[in-house]
Amino acid sequence: MGSSPAPSKAGQSGSESPAPQVAPPGSYTLSDVIPGVKIFVAKPLPGGGSEERKAEVLSTRPKPVSAFAPKPGPGEPQPDPRDDTEYYIHYVEFNKRLDEWVGGSRLITDKEMEWPRPKEEPKKTKAGKTPSKSGGATPRGTKSAGTPRSLLKKAATKAASQVGKAPIKGRKSKVEETGTDTDDADADGEDDDGDVSMEDGETVAASDPTARPAMFSKKQEIEKLRTSGSMTQSHSEISRVKNLNKLQIGKNEVEAWYFSPYPAEYAHLPKLFICEFCLQFYPSLTQLTRHRTKCTLQHPPGNEIYRSGNISFFEIDGRRQRSWCRNLCLLSKCFLDHKTLYYDVDPFMYYCMTVKDEYGDHLIGYFSKEKESAEGYNVACILTLPQHQRKGYGKVLIEFSYELSKVEGKLGSPEKPLSDLGLLSYRAYWQEKIVELLLESEDEISLDEIAHRTAITHGDIMHTCQALQMIKYYKGQHIIHLTDAVLEQYQKTRAKTKYTIDPDALKWKPPVFTRSQLSFGF
Repeated sequence: MGSSPAPSKAGQSGSESPAPQVAPPGSYTLSDVIPGVKIFVAKPLPGGGSEERKAEVLSTRPKPVSAFAPKPGPGEPQPDPRDDTEYYIHYVEFNKRLDEWVGGSRLITDKEMEWPRPKEEPKKTKAGKTPSKSGGATPRGTKSAGTPRSLLKKAATKAASQVGKAPIKGRKSKVEETGTDTDDADADGEDDDGDVSMEDGETVAASDPTARPAMFSKKQEIEKLRTSGSMTQSHSEISRVKNLNKLQIGKNEVEAWYFSPYPAEYAHLPKLFICEFCLQFYPSLTQLTRHRTKCTLQHPPGNEIYRSGNISFFEIDGRRQRSWCRNLCLLSKCFLDHKTLYYDVDPFMYYCMTVKDEYGDHLIGYFSKEKESAEGYNVACILTLPQHQRKGYGKVLIEFSYELSKVEGKLGSPEKPLSDLGLLSYRAYWQEKIVELLLESEDEISLDEIAHRTAITHGDIMHTCQALQMIKYYKGQHIIHLTDAVLEQYQKTRAKTKYTIDPDALKWKPPVFTRSQLSFGF
């Protein structure tokens, strides 16, 4: 450590949280930067240059060296030695999708640094007993099986730590020394016997280093992920640390937002190259170029069920196109924090939206839908790729999902919880459709009729009306009242609408599956 001392716990009084101590400029070095400190970081701007932003350091690591990373050529500048250590930072007052790994050269040490707050001392409990959530006590010498939440945290922590390790030439990892295939372990996230290990380095190892971790059988794991529409049992933990920086998708270069379980050897590349038609991923432009000479796919591998102008929708069965759907889910996980799928794609149908040009049908976004949903969801996961956002495509995806529900004769709702951007998009769509129907109706219209004509569930209609304060009590009954603000917002939205779904262009019948086709698993 440097010359600056760590903050002491002096001055704490009572149960009040102590104020963080601040290290003045010039009194600390990069070696003093530890997880928990808040320091100013140079954040690049889109138009060039940078700005100084306060950020919290969440983790540190030696700079990993990927086997596929390009080597600096002659005459090129050598790497800054300060970048030998990388820091995972969260910009204060910014969304966590902007979290990133930065080198030490981007940390600004000539400004003050805030030390982490000292941890409060835990309250003393009776000796010999550990209170549990169920009200009982766990005797000493025995290990609690843990709550489901703790088990999920253990799995996420282990998965994130495994993906964070990149193979370094000339050095054997612990996994290689034990004879386990690292590619399969990181890609599939499961053991050889088909059970998923739930291990926590803090509690399990501390209490009994030789104890075997708790196990979920493969059948239980598949059933849990199938019914939840999620690729992981822990949404917040595993997506905390990103493992990819940038993606090259066709002619577009985009930044990854969240963790995605790509193989570990691809985790520390400056850029991951993805074929925009088959979604296969490659570590270098040379390999992608060689692949493109052999790849004959020019559209998603499914049935085209809608075409209007240059916009098309393709229906893809996850059971028939497993590799393509898994690649799609890996890509979407880079931009979704909550829900997506990875290996268990059989229970879902995928509806992919494309835009056609002279080179083929380029993927814009997609939504997945359970083949058999007990809750009546018409969308399990929905995404517009970042390079195509803010163009009105998200609303087209939502509108198309409700057109399918109308053909099925059902009311539909997206699977919860929605992401922050997803909730905003759905609220805007619900508001527009409800207001549009009310303005077109000359006679009185009931809540049931609104739901029947829009395929929106009663709960989503009530949620939208209450959020916009449209529910009023008048002459002994509740009515829907359109305020001036709601009408003004509706007019602005209609003026910006570029694309709408033409129901006559939809050529689709609801697929019917046999019991054998609904038997999911490996």
